[in-house]
Amino acid sequence: MTEDGEGKREPPEDEGNRGIENAVMLGFFVVLVAAGIWLLSTMADVRKAQDCAAQGRRNCATIDAPVR
Repeated sequence: MTEDGEGKREPPEDEGNRGIENAVMLGFFVVLVAAGIWLLSTMADVRKAQDCAAQGRRNCATIDAPVR
């Protein structure tokens, strides 16, 4: 505080910067959610293959053959 009792005032935020920051945060959040969904899907596929192999079954992994 200064001698006259008033503290320093912060300059008002620019609405353009706030909009850009919100857009960047939204983009980051979307990428984070998409990565989480991909990770969960991959983990489910691995779990299915491990369960199949643990039961002693054969042909648990899918093999994509090229079309002729």
